[in-house]
Amino acid sequence: MPIDPSAEVAPTARVHPAAVIGGGVRIGEFCVIEDDVAIGPRCLLEPYVYIKRWTTLGQDNEISAGTVLGTDPLDKGFTGERSYLHIGNANKIREHYTISRGTQPESITRIGDGNYIMTSGHIAHNCQIGNGVVIASCALIAGYVEIEDQAFISGGVAVHQYSKIGRLAMIGGNTRVNRDVPPFFLYCGFDVAAKGLNLVGLKRAGYKASDVAVLKKAYQILYRSGLKLADALSAIETQIPTPETLHLVGFIRRSTRGICRE
Repeated sequence: MPIDPSAEVAPTARVHPAAVIGGGVRIGEFCVIEDDVAIGPRCLLEPYVYIKRWTTLGQDNEISAGTVLGTDPLDKGFTGERSYLHIGNANKIREHYTISRGTQPESITRIGDGNYIMTSGHIAHNCQIGNGVVIASCALIAGYVEIEDQAFISGGVAVHQYSKIGRLAMIGGNTRVNRDVPPFFLYCGFDVAAKGLNLVGLKRAGYKASDVAVLKKAYQILYRSGLKLADALSAIETQIPTPETLHLVGFIRRSTRGICRE
């Protein structure tokens, strides 16, 4: 049966007969759920949520009023073929938000688990968002952006397409991210620039003072030693090899846009 008997569907909601609605789901007034949609157990959809076809939600997601999920990509090259939006578990997506599915046929926009996405913003086609990410109000995430776990994107940030944001990076408000942003550090400025470690985020994530000291040394080698980038990365690898510093080095070596500077 597509709609689980324990699901609660408001009388004014419109749910396509072929949509799959899990146990304990609550669908508010005036919601619209299209064909080829699957909503996992215990999700909450507040009034006026619109979930378009080829969208999948895991369990325990909370979607606030006026949000539209699975929109056609805002891409002039899009020609209407099937593509997908996959959303994981235990995400909170607040009011008036839009997330697009992929542009190319069968491609996927993917949102992980435990993310907190605030109001009035957009995540574009083919983005890959990790777990435990915070995206504050009015941030705009362009197509093909990748955001690693536990990053924090402040209000009004604009992220250029194909940019990558590393784990536990923090982007200050109204910053334009037009280069790749390595993990663990703090960034701000009209054109994104490094400003030190994300000390608050690291503390909240349980990092000890000794761990932070190693990352501070890595920051100094990367940005203040005067070494060329390749030499700085080699120095970090040989002098302070930890899981975090090796992740930092790997992220930078995979960058195709180039990383932001201090």
